[in-house]
Amino acid sequence: MTEPGTEPGPLLIIGGREDKTGDRVILRAIADRVRGRKLVLATVASRAPEGYFDAYEAAFADLGVTDLVELYVHERGDTLDGSMDGLFEDAAGIFFTGGDQLRISSQIAGTPVEDALRRVHMRGGLIAGTSAGASAMSDTMLVRGAGSTSHRFGDLHMAPGLGLMPHIIIDQHFAERGRIGRLLGAVAHNPRVLGIGVDEDTAILVTGEMFRVLGSGAVTVVDGSGVTHCNIAEARPESTLSMHDVRLHVLATDDGFDLATRRPLRPVED
Repeated sequence: MTEPGTEPGPLLIIGGREDKTGDRVILRAIADRVRGRKLVLATVASRAPEGYFDAYEAAFADLGVTDLVELYVHERGDTLDGSMDGLFEDAAGIFFTGGDQLRISSQIAGTPVEDALRRVHMRGGLIAGTSAGASAMSDTMLVRGAGSTSHRFGDLHMAPGLGLMPHIIIDQHFAERGRIGRLLGAVAHNPRVLGIGVDEDTAILVTGEMFRVLGSGAVTVVDGSGVTHCNIAEARPESTLSMHDVRLHVLATDDGFDLATRRPLRPVED
């Protein structure tokens, strides 16, 4: 439940490899929304988190983020007694780093840690995620699937995510790893789900029913709601996907997108 006088906070969904030494456009967007308050750096997705915290602490140091605390979960049982709740007190945001998105969902979903995360979000806090942390935002996560090839049936693996972005499926490192085929395959499984592919050093900032693009790359939106033909129900394993009348949008920095109408928005003129 949203607290009186507040709205759910923004989501910042990053395609991975965000700039940590130059202009740091994406990290600045996090700093601007945290405004000197506590940021929880969740390294849950990594099996070997050493170094993540130090790298981000250095990257954020002169951006005004000085109250940075780490959340790491060795075993799911560590989250079940509520002992980690104190990490989230007064937190202005939570930032999930990269690794394996299945570690995020399997370690914290349905635990007091997830409850605490949702309380931060519902009182207006920022939830951010990069790479695996981005994929975990949606209610269905892309887990595995070949890149750089056309989609073939039986290759795609999906799992439940945290559900912060309902009716959306997110892919990351998108252009760099040639993942258009697997995102098309994911949308073919359920055309009411909107596919969003985010390039490296690129992010979408989601507020309410719209998002805007930040960073140096592009965001690809796959809309299957108007598909007139798809062979996914009839094709044999290893067959190639056939799908007609897919709508595709490619968005650059400052472009927006209306999630309710599924239409792109032009940059706002200064």
